[in-house]
Amino acid sequence: MRPSPRLPHRPQHHAQAFLLSVRQRLTIRKTFPFPGLPAAALLLLGLVATPWFSVMACPFCESVQQTIRQQSLTMDAVVIASSLDGETTRNLTTGVVKMKIEKVIKGSEHIKVGQEVDAIYYGKVEVGRRFLLSGVDPPNLQWSCLPVSERAEEYIVKASQVEDDPVKRLQFFRHYLEDEEALISRDAYDEFASTPYDIIQQIGPDMDRDQLIHWVQQPEIGADRKRLYFTMLGVCGSKDDLPMLEEMLRNPAKSVTGGLDALIACYLTLAGESGLPLINELFIDNHKAPFPQSYAAIMAIRFHGTDGGVIPRSALVESLHKILDRSELADMVIPDLAKWNDWSQIERLKTLFKEAEKDKNWLRVPVINYMRACPLPEAAAAIEELEKIDPEAVRRAKTFFPIPVPVRAKPAEEATSQVVPAVESIKLGTRFAAVAPVSGGRVGIAPAGLRGESAGGDQLSNRAILAQQANPWDLGYVITVALATIVLALFLVLTGGPATGVKVA
Repeated sequence: MRPSPRLPHRPQHHAQAFLLSVRQRLTIRKTFPFPGLPAAALLLLGLVATPWFSVMACPFCESVQQTIRQQSLTMDAVVIASSLDGETTRNLTTGVVKMKIEKVIKGSEHIKVGQEVDAIYYGKVEVGRRFLLSGVDPPNLQWSCLPVSERAEEYIVKASQVEDDPVKRLQFFRHYLEDEEALISRDAYDEFASTPYDIIQQIGPDMDRDQLIHWVQQPEIGADRKRLYFTMLGVCGSKDDLPMLEEMLRNPAKSVTGGLDALIACYLTLAGESGLPLINELFIDNHKAPFPQSYAAIMAIRFHGTDGGVIPRSALVESLHKILDRSELADMVIPDLAKWNDWSQIERLKTLFKEAEKDKNWLRVPVINYMRACPLPEAAAAIEELEKIDPEAVRRAKTFFPIPVPVRAKPAEEATSQVVPAVESIKLGTRFAAVAPVSGGRVGIAPAGLRGESAGGDQLSNRAILAQQANPWDLGYVITVALATIVLALFLVLTGGPATGVKVA
């Protein structure tokens, strides 16, 4: 088995340090509250500026670069060329190498087979060496060079001929995931990593289940690739794979720990709701579980609440409720409860807010945002009560964070359960899994315990609509304040901050 090249990613054991670092910057200081503001502004802008494709990509994969196909889409011409120069004839000063066009993959209107071009390449060259050239700015194309082997050239040419359909593309690239040549296997992996989960699901019948099982058990295969393979196994696997996966969960090997989030998600995909007790036992209820493992479980549960489509949210929120007992993790799941319309935790979150230590008050802003999103009158009353305890936390939440927006319903997710006809009829403490439309155009919130009995099955927990429409002017105000804060912070950094010493005459 060829060791797969490891793609760089943030190791999970750094996750706790990273979160604590962010929390410390976001912590409100009574004596001088402004140092935390630039961090909050940067965090907000980072969320706003996050590329949409990263949100839509494979949930546990980490695409580190554009694929060859994606790069070619931005080029005016893509060709295969051979070097006419060797080390003795090339221009060593400028790096210019004369090349002959052998194959035109894209841009036949700009370049023809047999033409000679100059390209800059400072690596070793020899007469006849093959390159993938990508050119921009016709008619005087500027070329970038990538040396390729005969096998890589064949792969690139074949990939360029694949039908422009995401499913067809994955069916082609799956054959190269563990290719012996690093350039090919990395490119094939990145094609999968940048593909949405619902597209990956569509090639389930074409996947080689036995091959995937073999790959996830190989210690030399990197965690980044195992994340993909566990995701794929969840699509094409069966309940027969559960004993193997359970053994991996109970005794995770070092080579699996980095991809534990995908392993947990795979197990839950195949086991369904009945798999939650094991995950709770090992990573949620177990307060001795290492932070990276509990964090991986949260990520897997979050995936199933948004994309999995196997376990109802009404069951998933029960696991998130258990996280609230762990102060170091509680702030990570509160936004999920709001997103999934679970308004049963008002009193519990009020208690967490009140008990939060002054130097660890990062928990307070998520609590306020939960209350802001909640449509119940008890939540509005809670904000007034908590504002008396920590007005800065309330101000911060309202200034830098828009009201959390519950997940919208997917067109195919039609509710089959009964709903409570009006928000006013809800009793505090009832657990809610979704917001669903009722007759007359009104909105009703359905208790999670009410599950459909019709042939449609239990789908209510996947329904959600906007509980409260976000105000675009509020968002514009927040972004403006954030930008102004960043400019002020940069000014203070560049000028050394406000003068604090004695004036010099």
